[in-house]
Amino acid sequence: MKLFNWTNIRLLLIFGLVLFLYSFAQHKNGERKLRKSAVIFVGENPVFVKKETVNKLLIENKSDASGIKKEELDLNKIEKTLDAQEMIEKSDVFVSIDGVLKAVIKQKTPIARIYDGDRSFYIDYKGGTMPLSDNFTARVPLVSGTINEKNNKELATLFRTIYDDAFLKKNIIAIQIMPNGSLKMFNRNYNYFIDFGRTMNAEQKFKNYKAFFQKAVLDSSLYKYSKIDLRFTEQVVCTK
Repeated sequence: MKLFNWTNIRLLLIFGLVLFLYSFAQHKNGERKLRKSAVIFVGENPVFVKKETVNKLLIENKSDASGIKKEELDLNKIEKTLDAQEMIEKSDVFVSIDGVLKAVIKQKTPIARIYDGDRSFYIDYKGGTMPLSDNFTARVPLVSGTINEKNNKELATLFRTIYDDAFLKKNIIAIQIMPNGSLKMFNRNYNYFIDFGRTMNAEQKFKNYKAFFQKAVLDSSLYKYSKIDLRFTEQVVCTK
């Protein structure tokens, strides 16, 4: 019975010692100051938001990271602050073993630039909005006309279709939204415009256009047309 009690006491002492050492180590680690901060952009997008802007949010307006103790950091709060930035889709903030405060940043992906007369902004890949950047201008279709709650979802899907297709992404440079909801599209190298109609059956219309283009470009007939009508999914109607 005595042996059993002494064994339990030793276990309690060892457990208490481990807790003490762990707490001591955590305290000492928390007292340590950061060496520096680093911003890392991931993905293929150019840098729309400056590193200096992200770093300022990262260190919460302090002069530099070297004056910040680890225990003062609220990583979740910093991530929420960064994620609220209009050009950032997602951030991951952590402290490396060597004391560097790192922010891994994924930016939003612009797929269309909207111009409504009073202001200009991007539509991103998820259908949200994104401000223009002083750092870089995205080469995406310029869209004029009205985008509202009624047509936003369908138009965002259309913009994604264009963005994801190498041919359409290169060929379609502008889109005009007509008052009746019909779309006019303008291409990069030829004088014709595309009467696309409404967004319904968009994939089939684009399929028809690509097939027509590949055939017409061989005989140079594209220069003869002023309008390519895609409203009818069974055929492509050309006007000289």
